[in-house]
Amino acid sequence: MLLEPGRVCIKKFGRDAGSRAVILKVVDDHTVQISTGTRPKPRNCNIRHLEFINEKVDPENKAQIDKAIGVKEQPKHESKKGK
Repeated sequence: MLLEPGRVCIKKFGRDAGSRAVILKVVDDHTVQISTGTRPKPRNCNIRHLEFINEKVDPENKAQIDKAIGVKEQPKHESKKGK
């Protein structure tokens, strides 16, 4: 089944066109909630705007989602104490 949480896809239209996305939740027959690397905040998307690829991740695992959509880990900054 293509419409399932965790399915990796590519956005075909809109601001995020060409970027990878992960389906987080199926809202109805035509709408899913996705997260992309350019805008990681979950939002609704029409399924006609997505191209499904044969890859799936655990939708509850943030690290797997970030790896699938190409988000790089932010380096941790050290605090400057005593200066």
